[in-house]
Amino acid sequence: MGLTSKSNHPYDYCLPDTIEVKSPPLKLKKQKSNLIKALIYVESRGKEKCIGDLHLIVPSVGVLQIRPIMVREVNRILAILGENKRYKNKDRYSRQKSIEMFIIWRDFHHKNDNDEVIARCWNGGPKGWKRKATLKYWSKVKKQLNKNK
Repeated sequence: MGLTSKSNHPYDYCLPDTIEVKSPPLKLKKQKSNLIKALIYVESRGKEKCIGDLHLIVPSVGVLQIRPIMVREVNRILAILGENKRYKNKDRYSRQKSIEMFIIWRDFHHKNDNDEVIARCWNGGPKGWKRKATLKYWSKVKKQLNKNK
């Protein structure tokens, strides 16, 4: 993965301005990462070992606070796409692999959606964009997006 950063944001280490994920044969295009940066900041402040939702039976972990069900969903998407690559739950602790999983999920389910729909579904599930409960989350992400401009 080629990484470069031109930003002076205090969380530069979270993610560069653009990312290029090479995961043959799956081809992930060069990505604009402002949304990903904002999500990482809101979810974990960039901490790879972050464990959240401890009150739940299965906590979310990593920079993007991924749960095992999302790992299963990404692996399901990869199978549909005819890819051999699969992710494991421990991959949630890897910044790179977490970002790869997010991009696979986003490109499959939200190819033509805007940042608000993507962020609210990341937070609230498949119909998260409809849920009032995800508005506060979107507000936090939007605030970070505006800082990243």
